[in-house]
Amino acid sequence: MSRRESREPLSKDAVRRLRVKGIIYGTIPVIIMGAILFVSAGTLNWPMGWVILGVLFLATAIVTLICSPDLIMERMNKQAGAKDWDARLVRVMNLIGLLPLLVAGLDMRFGWTGQIPLPVQAAALGIFIFGYGVFSWAMLTNRFFSLVVRIQNEKGHHAVTTGPYRFVRHPGYLGFFLIVLAQPLMLGSLWALLPAGITAALFLVRTGREDATLLTELVGYREYAQEVRYRLLPGIW
Repeated sequence: MSRRESREPLSKDAVRRLRVKGIIYGTIPVIIMGAILFVSAGTLNWPMGWVILGVLFLATAIVTLICSPDLIMERMNKQAGAKDWDARLVRVMNLIGLLPLLVAGLDMRFGWTGQIPLPVQAAALGIFIFGYGVFSWAMLTNRFFSLVVRIQNEKGHHAVTTGPYRFVRHPGYLGFFLIVLAQPLMLGSLWALLPAGITAALFLVRTGREDATLLTELVGYREYAQEVRYRLLPGIW
């Protein structure tokens, strides 16, 4: 298919099918996460486990129904031009990112942490939902929002400066940073904070590497970085 043909608008039926496919695609990780949670916990009677899966599914479905078809295809299909270092880092992050769920499930089964006060869990749930809100806002604002670090020259890639990008340069990572750290407390596990902390640290590494790439390769990004000082954590970094 030529580049011109690939940019032709999709029919309404094609867009509808694409959105359904996108929801199914996004639900697969939720199912995997649920299997890890409940198998390691040894029970399905875990309300907060169901809450976390419900939030994940709803967030995935809503964003997929709202975002552009081009963004769905960008995130579903393997794209050329991804940085090798990022591909390796993502594989590590995907693996380590599942460990908090495994540890939280085992903690639920064996009671390592004990009872975390419900208000603490509720506050963590609020942070978790807020984090997904920030992540979703960033995705809906940035039509170049990709699963991998790559310069999308074929789409006229440029720096995005609206929405949450007015406050930090990588709001999508900020959202996931909050999600990762809130998740263990939401699930009632202090032990799960250990692998969650490692995952959060990897997000810092990825943010730094991606930011350096964009500074040198993306049109308009250096000027944008002079206006928005902070990469991930407002007022800190």
